[in-house]
Amino acid sequence: MKPTDQLSEFVRQALAQGGRPNEVAAALAHAGWSAPEIDEALGGWEAAPGLPPVPRPRPYASAREALLYGLLFLSLGMIGWHVCELGITLIDRLLPDPADRAYYGVGWARWSIASLIAFVPLFLVLNRKVARMSRGDGGQRRSLVRKWFASLTLLVVSLVFLVDGITVIHALLNGDLTARFAAKAALVAAVAGLVFAYYRDEMDD
Repeated sequence: MKPTDQLSEFVRQALAQGGRPNEVAAALAHAGWSAPEIDEALGGWEAAPGLPPVPRPRPYASAREALLYGLLFLSLGMIGWHVCELGITLIDRLLPDPADRAYYGVGWARWSIASLIAFVPLFLVLNRKVARMSRGDGGQRRSLVRKWFASLTLLVVSLVFLVDGITVIHALLNGDLTARFAAKAALVAAVAGLVFAYYRDEMDD
C-alpha cells in the first residue's frame, strides 16, 4: 500500500471511530505529515452523522481527455501564433521601415488565414465540449489532464511575457525602441494575456 493510501485509510478509520477532523489533523502533523498531505487526506472524506465516512470525488485522468485537452492546447497555440503572424505583417505594412528591404508577400497572410479558418472552429468545438464536461463534474475540474495542460499553457504564456518584456527593455536601453517594434511587442503581450485570461480560473483550483 502506498503512503498516500495508508494516510487516506487512517483518516477514514479515525473519522469512523468518531475522531474530529482537527484532532486527526493534529495527530497526523505530530507524526510528520505535511499540511498539504493532511488537507488532501481529510478532503477525501465527508463525515456524515449516522453514516461511515463518505468518500469525496477525487481527481482522475483518462486517455480520452488527454487527446481532447491536447488538441485544445494545440489549437489555442496555433490560433495565438497565427494571430501574431497576421498582426506583425499588418504592422510592417502600416509602419514600414525605410531601411528594411524585406518584402512581406501575401503568401504568409494566406497561410495564417487558412490556419485560423481550420483551428478556430476546432477550438470552439473543443471548448464547448470541455465546458459540458466541467458542468458534468459539478464545475470542480477534477481532471488531472486538464490541470497539467493548463499549467503547461500558463508556463508557456509566462515565458512569452518574460521574453517579450526583456526584448522591449533591451531595445529601449539600446536605443532601438521604435513605434513599429513597440506595436509588435504590445501585440504579442495582448495575445499572451488573452491566453492567460482563458486559463485564469485554473490558478484557483
